[in-house]
Amino acid sequence: MDESHADPDPHALPIDHEVWRRAQGAFERAEHLVPGWLRPSVGENRIPVAAAILTAAGLQLLLSQRFTFFRPHWVLPALEVLLLATLTVINPVRLTRRTPAARYLSVTLIAVISLDNGISAILLDTKLIRGTAGTQAGPLLASAAAIYLTNIIAFGVWYWQLDRGGPFARAAAISPYPDFLFPQMTQHHLARDDWQPTFGDYIYVSITNATAFSPTDTMPLTRWAKLLMTVQSSIALSTTALVIARAINILK
Repeated sequence: MDESHADPDPHALPIDHEVWRRAQGAFERAEHLVPGWLRPSVGENRIPVAAAILTAAGLQLLLSQRFTFFRPHWVLPALEVLLLATLTVINPVRLTRRTPAARYLSVTLIAVISLDNGISAILLDTKLIRGTAGTQAGPLLASAAAIYLTNIIAFGVWYWQLDRGGPFARAAAISPYPDFLFPQMTQHHLARDDWQPTFGDYIYVSITNATAFSPTDTMPLTRWAKLLMTVQSSIALSTTALVIARAINILK
């Protein structure tokens, strides 16, 4: 091997150690010029996501059977808990072990929640339009609230699961192109150097989209992100408007 092309050893060469330290410092500062959300990081904590999914399963159990399609109505929530338990075994606390099976299970889990809640929203809206949703405002509002909150959780998980390839891809900094543009990505002085979007940020996006029926401070950039936000806001708007109108009519 030609030793002339070997990497130099700073401890063996007669160089100025002060210059060497300055070069190392410059390299470290250059690393920090890259935003935290574009740098590799440790896996995200699973607990907030698991708590949200368990909440969604609980809301589905509380939903009136009049607005559920699958019978008995506890089957899908039980399946969701089973899928969540399987994912927890693969990654108990931190999302560090990436496998194709876990990816498919995660997508299946949120798809089941979304499908069940979407059907419930359609059944509720249909019965409201036909005037057969019920004559008591309390149960009607409770069912609508369960659908509305599940809608927020489901789409929050979708955004978290798909943005820049999902939590594993974001932790590995595989893609530099975000699907959602958070304010901290353009205003770096507003966040810590190691800031990265986590599940709480995506739930916030879901909440604001469900209440304002449009993006607020976080902008969707890709077509799939815009499509999902459109579907979510449509479900939230139709359910909210029809339920409030029906409840007011009943209370009168």
